[in-house]
Amino acid sequence: MELKLNKPIVFFDLETTGINIANDRIVEISILKVYPNGNKESKTWLVNPEIEIPKEA
Repeated sequence: MELKLNKPIVFFDLETTGINIANDRIVEISILKVYPNGNKESKTWLVNPEIEIPKEA
């Protein structure tokens, strides 16, 4: 599927230790920027959650 863009669009993804916003933490953030000409730019950051990551995660 081809996107017909007039402006760049950005997608983001978060990886976390779980789904409880009170207790769980972000461990990875990724972004993908797609330009109208089809070029792509991506970046990923690892984040120290400062808690032990559960095996279930």
